[in-house]
Amino acid sequence: MRLDTVVEAQPRAARGKNEARRTRRQGLIPAIVYGAFKDSQAVSVNPKDITKIIRSRTGHNSIFDLNIDGVERTPVIVADEQYDPIKGHLLHIDLKRIDLAKKLRVAVPVHVAGEAKGVKQQGGVLDVVTRSIEIECVPNDIPDEFRVDVTELAIGSSIRVSELPVKEGVRVLTSPDAVIAHVVGIKEEAAPAEAVVAAPAEPEVVKKGKKEEEAAAPAAEKGKKK
Repeated sequence: MRLDTVVEAQPRAARGKNEARRTRRQGLIPAIVYGAFKDSQAVSVNPKDITKIIRSRTGHNSIFDLNIDGVERTPVIVADEQYDPIKGHLLHIDLKRIDLAKKLRVAVPVHVAGEAKGVKQQGGVLDVVTRSIEIECVPNDIPDEFRVDVTELAIGSSIRVSELPVKEGVRVLTSPDAVIAHVVGIKEEAAPAEAVVAAPAEPEVVKKGKKEEEAAAPAAEKGKKK
């Protein structure tokens, strides 16, 4: 989706770890701008501006303008980013120039809405299988999301990609037979088989056997003396 947002950027003359550290000490992060048959360029941007775009409703599908020191203003999209593995801070960003007349392949998120009949009335469980749909279209036609109403789904029924409302000019690349969501019944777990445990010898039998052994011992000794 095209945003009415402009992110300011400053050119960077040098590259490397030392330059990146100096950029971050200034409250900025290093970035690379490339694509659209132009040379790549090293710039620095405010991480807060980029984070706000990434966390927006359109996320990585957001197209915004990058203004490089007033010299170049071009539409871009976030292609890649790197974070600090411990603190989670944004460290580096890759920005791709966008030709607004050329088609792009992007993944658009799928959001379900409503409470399925199979869950509310039949006690089933809603299973969302496909959470994003890959499409191809010009940048200005990229939808924010695909919203799917699951209210009428009963147990055993499903909604497939072929049932999505798609506007003209958008080509769906995900298989039309792919299931987006369906309602399944709750299977009862089989009761575990009872373990077979050998019954312990009854106390009376053990006690009786012991007495018989004790009585037999003196008799055997007496027989030897004879």
